[in-house]
Amino acid sequence: MKTVLIVGHPDLSSSRINAALLEEARSINDVHTRVLSELYRTDSIDIQAEQEAIAGADHILLQYPTYWYAMPSILKGWLDEVLTRGWAYGTGTPGALAGKTLRIVTTTGGAFEGYGPDGLHGWEYDAMLVPLKATARRLGMAWQEPLVIHGVRELDDAGVRQLRSSFHELLMDVREEHRPLEKLRRFESVNS
Repeated sequence: MKTVLIVGHPDLSSSRINAALLEEARSINDVHTRVLSELYRTDSIDIQAEQEAIAGADHILLQYPTYWYAMPSILKGWLDEVLTRGWAYGTGTPGALAGKTLRIVTTTGGAFEGYGPDGLHGWEYDAMLVPLKATARRLGMAWQEPLVIHGVRELDDAGVRQLRSSFHELLMDVREEHRPLEKLRRFESVNS
């Protein structure tokens, strides 16, 4: 089973949590990472290379920080350019990604409690994932439960180590085709 992690953080040098997750992913054989900000600093996206990278995968993960309730523009641009008609989908039909899994791994600065009808943001975080769920459905992909890591500004070094360990387990579980998130849920509830 091949897993591809597409990292859509525009500047990992300014990131503590996304950089730690990437470092953990890179420590696992058969988890192939594509860091968009490293691959495409000023150049346009190599559409063929990106399509080949994900066409050969069984599991695709998109990792990014949440900016204004959405993904950063570098990842949105990647989606727009790579998931083309005739390759990723056809008229009413799925394409090259049909049957693969899609999971979102994202971070937020705000606490878990802020996401809900009575919270600061007024919506459950899941509502912000509807466009990506629709994308997975349209492409014939199996949507996997997302990993949303809230309150990253509050994580101390021990919390980062625990998160890395949990993420490592998640990536190993994806490779083995069983995807329990119980340990990650406990992590979220403890640190949210």
